[in-house]
Amino acid sequence: MSRTHAKFRLVTTHSVGIDMIELDRVRKVLTKHPARFIHRVFTPAEAAFCRGRVPELAARFAAKEAVMKALGTGARSVAWREIEVLPDRRGKPLVYLYGGARTRADYIGLEAIDISLTHLDSFAVAAVVCSQRMREQEPEEARPRLIGFLKQRGLLVDDDGEERLPDVLPPIRK
Repeated sequence: MSRTHAKFRLVTTHSVGIDMIELDRVRKVLTKHPARFIHRVFTPAEAAFCRGRVPELAARFAAKEAVMKALGTGARSVAWREIEVLPDRRGKPLVYLYGGARTRADYIGLEAIDISLTHLDSFAVAAVVCSQRMREQEPEEARPRLIGFLKQRGLLVDDDGEERLPDVLPPIRK
């Protein structure tokens, strides 16, 4: 899809995503639903490479989440198996995108994806940095849009041109 629309300004920028997961969460899911979890989240190549090793699987799960954040989608419109993380011959992780993830990356102009994975006894972490040809939304457009949304929902009040919280705040949620 070509994006020569006037609303998109060509720039060179970056898109970043980071995620961290507890290894025990992955271990519990693997114990309870091993086949379902592996087949739903990982490509056959990833599953073969990881060979059931929880730290490797957890790091790749975090990597997929971090890539989704860099794509700006979260888990919406991108399936887990559309993001694949495999090592090169020296062990450096590489990201491969398919389907909706590839479409989204093309749409926002991602040109390169670099990723770093690590894990300890309790956690796995992934960090993703992508170079991007264009911003999907300029910051000067994003803030007024969000402010309007918050005011419309009653979460922010305009008091003589000054933004403030409403007198009654919504309940705190965990």
